Amino acid sequence: MSWDLLADVQLLLQYHFMQNALVAGTLVALLAGAAGYFVVLRGQSFAAHMLSQVGFPGAAGAVLVHVAPVFGLIAFCVAAALGIGWVGRNLDAGHRAESAAVGSILAFSLGLGLLFFRLYAGSAAGIYTFLFGTILGIADRDVQLTLVVALLGLGALAIFGRQLTFATVDPDVAEARGVHVRLLSIAFLIVLALAVAITVQIVGTLLIFALLVAPGASALQLTARPARALAVSVVLSLAFTWLGLALAYFSDLPVGFFITSLAFAVYVAIRAVKGALAFRNGSLQLRGTWFAAEA
Repeated sequence: MSWDLLADVQLLLQYHFMQNALVAGTLVALLAGAAGYFVVLRGQSFAAHMLSQVGFPGAAGAVLVHVAPVFGLIAFCVAAALGIGWVGRNLDAGHRAESAAVGSILAFSLGLGLLFFRLYAGSAAGIYTFLFGTILGIADRDVQLTLVVALLGLGALAIFGRQLTFATVDPDVAEARGVHVRLLSIAFLIVLALAVAITVQIVGTLLIFALLVAPGASALQLTARPARALAVSVVLSLAFTWLGLALAYFSDLPVGFFITSLAFAVYVAIRAVKGALAFRNGSLQLRGTWFAAEA
Protein backbone atom coordinates (compact mmCIF):
# COMPACT_ATOMS: atom_id res chain seq x y z
CA MET A 1 0.00 0.00 0.00
CA SER A 2 1.07 3.59 -0.61
CA TRP A 3 -0.05 7.06 0.40
CA ASP A 4 -1.86 7.40 -2.94
CA LEU A 5 -5.25 5.97 -1.99
CA LEU A 6 -6.67 6.38 -5.50
CA ALA A 7 -3.85 4.32 -6.99
CA ASP A 8 -4.29 1.70 -4.29
CA VAL A 9 -8.02 1.40 -5.02
CA GLN A 10 -7.33 1.09 -8.75
CA LEU A 11 -4.77 -1.63 -8.05
CA LEU A 12 -7.25 -3.37 -5.76
CA LEU A 13 -9.93 -3.47 -8.45
CA GLN A 14 -7.83 -4.43 -11.47
CA TYR A 15 -8.29 -8.19 -11.04
CA HIS A 16 -11.59 -9.96 -11.53
CA PHE A 17 -11.21 -12.17 -8.46
CA MET A 18 -10.92 -9.06 -6.25
CA GLN A 19 -13.97 -7.53 -7.90
CA ASN A 20 -15.93 -10.69 -7.07
CA ALA A 21 -14.53 -10.68 -3.53
CA LEU A 22 -15.55 -7.07 -2.92
CA VAL A 23 -19.05 -7.54 -4.36
CA ALA A 24 -19.65 -10.75 -2.42
CA GLY A 25 -18.07 -9.26 0.69
CA THR A 26 -20.35 -6.23 0.51
CA LEU A 27 -23.47 -8.38 0.17
CA VAL A 28 -22.38 -10.64 3.02
CA ALA A 29 -21.52 -7.68 5.26
CA LEU A 30 -24.92 -6.09 4.68
CA LEU A 31 -26.81 -9.23 5.68
CA ALA A 32 -24.43 -10.26 8.47
CA GLY A 33 -24.46 -6.76 9.98
CA ALA A 34 -28.25 -6.58 9.96
CA ALA A 35 -28.80 -10.13 11.24
CA GLY A 36 -25.96 -9.81 13.74
CA TYR A 37 -27.66 -6.91 15.48
CA PHE A 38 -30.66 -9.11 16.25
CA VAL A 39 -28.37 -12.01 17.24
CA VAL A 40 -26.82 -9.91 20.00
CA LEU A 41 -30.11 -8.27 20.96
CA ARG A 42 -31.81 -11.66 21.32
CA GLY A 43 -28.85 -13.32 23.05
CA GLN A 44 -28.49 -16.02 20.39
CA SER A 45 -24.73 -15.93 19.88
CA PHE A 46 -24.51 -19.63 20.75
CA ALA A 47 -27.11 -20.43 18.09
CA ALA A 48 -25.13 -18.43 15.53
CA HIS A 49 -22.00 -20.33 16.50
CA MET A 50 -23.81 -23.66 16.11
CA LEU A 51 -25.13 -22.71 12.68
CA SER A 52 -21.62 -21.84 11.56
CA GLN A 53 -20.34 -25.25 12.67
CA VAL A 54 -23.23 -26.97 10.89
CA GLY A 55 -21.89 -25.37 7.72
CA PHE A 56 -18.85 -27.67 7.79
CA PRO A 57 -20.77 -30.96 7.33
CA GLY A 58 -23.00 -29.16 4.85
CA ALA A 59 -20.04 -28.17 2.70
CA ALA A 60 -18.43 -31.59 3.14
CA GLY A 61 -21.64 -33.37 2.13
CA ALA A 62 -22.04 -31.18 -0.94
CA VAL A 63 -18.46 -31.87 -2.05
CA LEU A 64 -19.06 -35.58 -1.49
CA VAL A 65 -21.99 -35.63 -3.94
CA HIS A 66 -20.24 -33.25 -6.38
CA VAL A 67 -22.45 -30.23 -5.69
CA ALA A 68 -21.32 -26.65 -5.02
CA PRO A 69 -20.45 -26.41 -1.29
CA VAL A 70 -22.57 -23.29 -0.81
CA PHE A 71 -25.73 -25.32 -1.51
CA GLY A 72 -24.79 -27.74 1.23
CA LEU A 73 -24.13 -24.83 3.57
CA ILE A 74 -27.56 -23.35 2.96
CA ALA A 75 -29.39 -26.68 3.23
CA PHE A 76 -27.75 -27.74 6.50
CA CYS A 77 -27.96 -24.29 8.10
CA VAL A 78 -31.66 -23.90 7.29
CA ALA A 79 -32.40 -27.43 8.54
CA ALA A 80 -30.59 -26.69 11.82
CA ALA A 81 -32.44 -23.39 12.17
CA LEU A 82 -35.77 -25.15 11.77
CA GLY A 83 -34.68 -27.65 14.41
CA ILE A 84 -33.96 -24.88 16.92
CA GLY A 85 -37.17 -23.07 16.03
CA TRP A 86 -39.21 -26.22 16.52
CA VAL A 87 -37.99 -26.52 20.10
CA GLY A 88 -38.73 -22.85 20.79
CA ARG A 89 -37.30 -20.37 23.27
CA ASN A 90 -40.11 -20.11 25.80
CA LEU A 91 -40.34 -23.68 27.08
CA ASP A 92 -37.93 -23.22 29.99
CA ALA A 93 -36.70 -20.30 32.02
CA GLY A 94 -33.41 -18.93 30.73
CA HIS A 95 -33.92 -20.54 27.30
CA ARG A 96 -32.54 -23.86 28.55
CA ALA A 97 -34.52 -25.81 25.96
CA GLU A 98 -32.97 -23.85 23.10
CA SER A 99 -29.46 -24.25 24.53
CA ALA A 100 -29.94 -28.00 24.84
CA ALA A 101 -31.21 -28.23 21.25
CA VAL A 102 -28.29 -26.15 19.98
CA GLY A 103 -25.76 -28.35 21.78
CA SER A 104 -27.35 -31.56 20.52
CA ILE A 105 -27.52 -30.42 16.92
CA LEU A 106 -23.94 -29.14 17.12
CA ALA A 107 -22.58 -32.47 18.36
CA PHE A 108 -24.49 -34.46 15.73
CA SER A 109 -23.47 -32.15 12.87
CA LEU A 110 -19.77 -32.30 13.76
CA GLY A 111 -19.93 -36.11 13.80
CA LEU A 112 -21.68 -36.05 10.44
CA GLY A 113 -19.01 -33.72 9.06
CA LEU A 114 -16.29 -36.14 10.16
CA LEU A 115 -18.12 -38.97 8.39
CA PHE A 116 -18.43 -37.01 5.14
CA PHE A 117 -14.78 -36.00 5.36
CA ARG A 118 -13.66 -39.62 5.70
CA LEU A 119 -15.90 -40.80 2.86
CA TYR A 120 -14.61 -38.15 0.47
CA ALA A 121 -11.84 -39.65 -1.66
CA GLY A 122 -10.62 -36.46 -3.30
CA SER A 123 -8.50 -33.59 -2.07
CA ALA A 124 -9.49 -32.16 1.29
CA ALA A 125 -8.51 -28.63 0.28
CA GLY A 126 -12.01 -27.79 -0.90
CA ILE A 127 -13.45 -28.72 2.50
CA TYR A 128 -10.60 -27.30 4.56
CA THR A 129 -10.95 -23.84 3.07
CA PHE A 130 -14.49 -23.55 4.46
CA LEU A 131 -13.02 -23.59 7.96
CA PHE A 132 -11.19 -20.32 7.29
CA GLY A 133 -12.97 -18.73 4.32
CA THR A 134 -12.53 -18.71 0.55
CA ILE A 135 -13.53 -15.17 -0.37
CA LEU A 136 -10.63 -14.69 -2.81
CA GLY A 137 -11.70 -17.79 -4.75
CA ILE A 138 -15.37 -16.91 -5.26
CA ALA A 139 -16.61 -17.44 -8.81
CA ASP A 140 -19.23 -15.45 -10.71
CA ARG A 141 -21.87 -18.10 -9.96
CA ASP A 142 -21.16 -17.79 -6.24
CA VAL A 143 -21.56 -14.02 -6.42
CA GLN A 144 -24.94 -14.41 -8.09
CA LEU A 145 -26.11 -16.88 -5.46
CA THR A 146 -24.84 -14.60 -2.70
CA LEU A 147 -26.83 -11.73 -4.22
CA VAL A 148 -30.04 -13.78 -4.21
CA VAL A 149 -29.54 -14.99 -0.63
CA ALA A 150 -28.63 -11.51 0.64
CA LEU A 151 -31.68 -9.93 -1.00
CA LEU A 152 -33.97 -12.58 0.48
CA GLY A 153 -32.51 -12.15 3.95
CA LEU A 154 -32.53 -8.36 3.92
CA GLY A 155 -36.03 -8.30 2.47
CA ALA A 156 -37.29 -10.58 5.24
CA LEU A 157 -35.69 -8.42 7.94
CA ALA A 158 -37.19 -5.31 6.37
CA ILE A 159 -40.65 -6.90 6.52
CA PHE A 160 -40.66 -8.18 10.10
CA GLY A 161 -37.73 -6.36 11.69
CA ARG A 162 -39.88 -3.97 13.73
CA GLN A 163 -42.07 -6.79 15.07
CA LEU A 164 -38.98 -8.87 15.79
CA THR A 165 -37.53 -6.05 17.89
CA PHE A 166 -40.79 -5.77 19.82
CA ALA A 167 -40.95 -9.54 20.36
CA THR A 168 -37.33 -9.56 21.53
CA VAL A 169 -37.58 -6.69 24.02
CA ASP A 170 -40.92 -7.74 25.56
CA PRO A 171 -42.20 -11.08 24.17
CA ASP A 172 -45.13 -11.35 26.62
CA VAL A 173 -46.57 -7.95 25.71
CA ALA A 174 -45.90 -8.57 22.02
CA GLU A 175 -47.79 -11.86 22.15
CA ALA A 176 -50.66 -10.16 23.98
CA ARG A 177 -50.77 -7.57 21.17
CA GLY A 178 -51.20 -10.31 18.58
CA VAL A 179 -47.58 -10.69 17.44
CA HIS A 180 -46.71 -14.26 16.46
CA VAL A 181 -43.58 -14.51 18.60
CA ARG A 182 -42.85 -18.19 17.87
CA LEU A 183 -43.28 -17.73 14.12
CA LEU A 184 -41.05 -14.64 14.16
CA SER A 185 -38.38 -16.57 16.03
CA ILE A 186 -38.38 -19.33 13.40
CA ALA A 187 -38.34 -16.80 10.55
CA PHE A 188 -35.37 -14.99 12.09
CA LEU A 189 -33.48 -18.24 12.58
CA ILE A 190 -33.94 -19.01 8.89
CA VAL A 191 -32.59 -15.56 7.97
CA LEU A 192 -29.70 -16.15 10.36
CA ALA A 193 -29.04 -19.51 8.68
CA LEU A 194 -28.85 -17.78 5.29
CA ALA A 195 -26.52 -15.13 6.71
CA VAL A 196 -24.26 -17.81 8.17
CA ALA A 197 -24.22 -19.82 4.94
CA ILE A 198 -22.92 -16.93 2.86
CA THR A 199 -20.71 -15.41 5.59
CA VAL A 200 -18.74 -18.66 5.80
CA GLN A 201 -17.34 -17.87 2.35
CA ILE A 202 -15.47 -14.89 3.80
CA VAL A 203 -14.31 -15.74 7.31
CA GLY A 204 -15.00 -19.47 7.47
CA THR A 205 -16.86 -21.50 10.07
CA LEU A 206 -14.22 -20.98 12.77
CA LEU A 207 -14.28 -17.17 12.55
CA ILE A 208 -17.96 -16.54 11.97
CA PHE A 209 -18.34 -14.34 15.05
CA ALA A 210 -16.32 -11.61 13.37
CA LEU A 211 -19.25 -10.50 11.22
CA LEU A 212 -22.24 -11.97 13.05
CA VAL A 213 -21.54 -10.85 16.60
CA ALA A 214 -18.82 -8.19 16.86
CA PRO A 215 -20.50 -5.44 14.76
CA GLY A 216 -23.83 -5.89 16.55
CA ALA A 217 -22.16 -6.00 19.96
CA SER A 218 -20.22 -2.82 19.21
CA ALA A 219 -23.34 -1.08 17.91
CA LEU A 220 -25.32 -1.88 21.06
CA GLN A 221 -22.48 -0.43 23.13
CA LEU A 222 -22.77 2.84 21.21
CA THR A 223 -26.54 3.30 21.16
CA ALA A 224 -29.68 1.66 22.51
CA ARG A 225 -31.95 3.02 19.78
CA PRO A 226 -32.87 0.11 17.47
CA ALA A 227 -32.75 1.86 14.10
CA ARG A 228 -29.50 3.65 14.88
CA ALA A 229 -27.88 0.51 16.34
CA LEU A 230 -28.89 -1.51 13.29
CA ALA A 231 -27.36 1.08 10.96
CA VAL A 232 -24.13 1.21 13.00
CA SER A 233 -23.89 -2.58 12.95
CA VAL A 234 -24.18 -2.67 9.15
CA VAL A 235 -21.64 0.17 8.70
CA LEU A 236 -19.13 -1.55 10.98
CA SER A 237 -19.63 -4.86 9.17
CA LEU A 238 -18.96 -3.18 5.82
CA ALA A 239 -15.89 -1.39 7.18
CA PHE A 240 -14.39 -4.58 8.62
CA THR A 241 -14.96 -6.46 5.37
CA TRP A 242 -13.60 -3.80 3.03
CA LEU A 243 -10.56 -3.04 5.17
CA GLY A 244 -9.91 -6.74 5.74
CA LEU A 245 -9.96 -7.47 2.02
CA ALA A 246 -7.69 -4.53 1.23
CA LEU A 247 -5.15 -5.42 3.92
CA ALA A 248 -5.15 -9.08 2.87
CA TYR A 249 -4.61 -8.11 -0.77
CA PHE A 250 -1.59 -5.90 -0.07
CA SER A 251 -0.04 -8.08 2.64
CA ASP A 252 -0.78 -11.61 1.36
CA LEU A 253 -2.12 -12.63 4.80
CA PRO A 254 -5.49 -14.35 5.46
CA VAL A 255 -8.62 -12.25 5.03
CA GLY A 256 -10.24 -13.83 8.07
CA PHE A 257 -7.37 -12.74 10.31
CA PHE A 258 -7.76 -9.08 9.39
CA ILE A 259 -11.56 -9.06 9.62
CA THR A 260 -11.61 -10.72 13.03
CA SER A 261 -8.76 -8.56 14.34
CA LEU A 262 -10.45 -5.35 13.23
CA ALA A 263 -13.79 -6.42 14.70
CA PHE A 264 -12.19 -7.40 18.01
CA ALA A 265 -10.06 -4.23 18.22
CA VAL A 266 -13.04 -1.94 17.65
CA TYR A 267 -15.18 -3.77 20.22
CA VAL A 268 -12.40 -3.64 22.84
CA ALA A 269 -11.77 0.05 22.11
CA ILE A 270 -15.44 0.92 22.53
CA ARG A 271 -15.67 -1.00 25.81
CA ALA A 272 -12.47 0.63 27.05
CA VAL A 273 -13.68 4.14 26.24
CA LYS A 274 -17.06 3.48 27.86
CA GLY A 275 -15.37 2.05 30.93
CA ALA A 276 -13.08 5.08 31.22
CA LEU A 277 -16.01 7.47 30.87
CA ALA A 278 -18.03 5.57 33.47
CA PHE A 279 -15.06 5.65 35.88
CA ARG A 280 -14.62 9.37 35.31
CA ASN A 281 -18.31 10.09 35.86
CA GLY A 282 -18.30 7.97 38.99
CA SER A 283 -15.27 9.82 40.33
CA LEU A 284 -16.90 13.18 39.64
CA GLN A 285 -20.07 12.12 41.44
CA LEU A 286 -18.09 10.92 44.46
CA ARG A 287 -16.14 14.17 44.52
CA GLY A 288 -19.34 16.17 44.33
CA THR A 289 -20.85 14.14 47.16
CA TRP A 290 -17.71 14.67 49.28
CA PHE A 291 -17.74 18.45 48.72
CA ALA A 292 -21.45 18.59 49.55
CA ALA A 293 -20.84 16.66 52.78
CA GLU A 294 -17.96 18.99 53.71
CA ALA A 295 -20.12 22.03 53.07
